[in-house]
Amino acid sequence: MALVDEVQIHIQSGNGGDGVVRWRREKFQPKGGPNGGNGGRGADVYAEAISDLAYLSLYLRSRNFQAEHGEAGGSRSREGKDGNDLVLKFPRGSVIKNLSTGEEFELAEVGEKLRILKGGRGGLGNEYFKSSTNTTPYEWTPGEPGEEADFLVELKLFADVGFVGFPNAGKSTLLNELTNAKSKIGDYHFTTLDPHLGAMGPYVLADIPGIIGGASSGKGLGYKFLKHIQRTRTLVHLVSLESPEPWEDYRTIRRELENYDPALLDKDEIVVLTKADLLDTKDLEKIVQEFKQKISSKFLFTISAFDNESIKDFQKELWKFLDKKASV
Repeated sequence: MALVDEVQIHIQSGNGGDGVVRWRREKFQPKGGPNGGNGGRGADVYAEAISDLAYLSLYLRSRNFQAEHGEAGGSRSREGKDGNDLVLKFPRGSVIKNLSTGEEFELAEVGEKLRILKGGRGGLGNEYFKSSTNTTPYEWTPGEPGEEADFLVELKLFADVGFVGFPNAGKSTLLNELTNAKSKIGDYHFTTLDPHLGAMGPYVLADIPGIIGGASSGKGLGYKFLKHIQRTRTLVHLVSLESPEPWEDYRTIRRELENYDPALLDKDEIVVLTKADLLDTKDLEKIVQEFKQKISSKFLFTISAFDNESIKDFQKELWKFLDKKASV
């Protein structure tokens, strides 16, 4: 599935209800004492984390949200009803930024709930102002306005595996082979313009759109998606053997990861040389030996979309690797 990973929405919390001026009705007296109640509290707005990573797409249809206002106070000292809090759901991994204040809220765990806007307090009724020197107060206060802001919501994936590599390295093809994903495939760069996800048993695999040289400094589309790699537990680095310089391709991607966030190089990495069918045995072995000598990763595989056994063997080893990590 294509993933919406960024939306901007406008949210308002509820206004507080007004306090009121009311009087007790007493027999034979035109006006009794004050009994105007306070207004109700305006509704707060909360963000709640859910497991559905595709949920952010719903905010493309509706971008404006208003929480309930508090009700005005009543007679007989009755307080107005509080507004019911508004709870907006976002995928786990969402970072919600208040564009007015710069404050950020991060939803790291499913079920986590954070208040992002506070509702206005209710106003005071005239009973509140009664005193020994002011027995018939006409004072009252309006409810306070709620908070209002534009929010930028960015999703940073929590995936078990993230596929990285140059465009056309075979990431979408491998994701489709390993999972039930239906990622778009083509023989041109930037086929994938959004992250795609697939499930391999209990594990979530993410096809991260193509990164190119200079991506970490904003060149091309890759910078937009580098953020997803930060929370990916394991990197599967795909290198196309169709390239005249596979090793330089590998080094370029690693350099972009380091420039964006040096901690990315500390993640577990599995290197996959794709499109092995394009080389004869001798040339393939030469490249494999070069990678074995130079990479720090212990995991190196060669696959071809035209060799089902190579895909099955890789899937078996990847599953075994993830099971081992999960048991630690």
